[in-house]
Amino acid sequence: MIPLHDENPTRSFPILTIGIIAANTLIFFWELSLAQEGTQFITEYGLVPYQLTHNPLKNYSNIFSSMFMHAGLGHLAGNMLYLWIFGNNIEDQLGKLRFVLFYLTCGALAAAAHVSADLDSTIPMVGASGAISGILGAYLMLFPFSRVKTLVFLGFFITIVRIPAIFLLLLWIGLQVLNNMAAGPDGGGVAWLAHIGGFIVGAVLIHPFRMSARTG
Repeated sequence: MIPLHDENPTRSFPILTIGIIAANTLIFFWELSLAQEGTQFITEYGLVPYQLTHNPLKNYSNIFSSMFMHAGLGHLAGNMLYLWIFGNNIEDQLGKLRFVLFYLTCGALAAAAHVSADLDSTIPMVGASGAISGILGAYLMLFPFSRVKTLVFLGFFITIVRIPAIFLLLLWIGLQVLNNMAAGPDGGGVAWLAHIGGFIVGAVLIHPFRMSARTG
């Protein structure tokens, strides 16, 4: 299943959601332009658990720089699709400043979940998945019954159906948990715990952030 569009209009133009998508896209193509230096770029600005845990003052900024880097076009496209569909409504609910703080907080705590699994790992983690997982958790809490137009593959038959967000997002997080269990300690090259951690953080923090947005 591939989500295409949610039937949940917003009151304001999602300038920051679009801005984050643009920033991720520009940085990805900048990575590509570096050619053989791209690997060094990922190592330098990606999140390496060993470097963070052994020298946190020097490497804490990588928690945030890693959120704007991606390992491939498919990785980028999938993340940006989910952010585009679900991020605008969360931005609309929180307002501009709190949306950015919420996004970065989810990404940082998602990274912490990933790092906690293997403090001595030397494999860089990159991607906006943890932060976007927080957006998905928040969307589930605020709009569980909003319909999402979804491309569904049933063998050779392809159709578009309107699925409640609660079904789509619970299926998504369930797959993350199953993949994490199946992948083993190294995650099979995917930071499943960052996805899971970000989703939980987003679901837990969205109401406090939203309340502060309405009273601030």
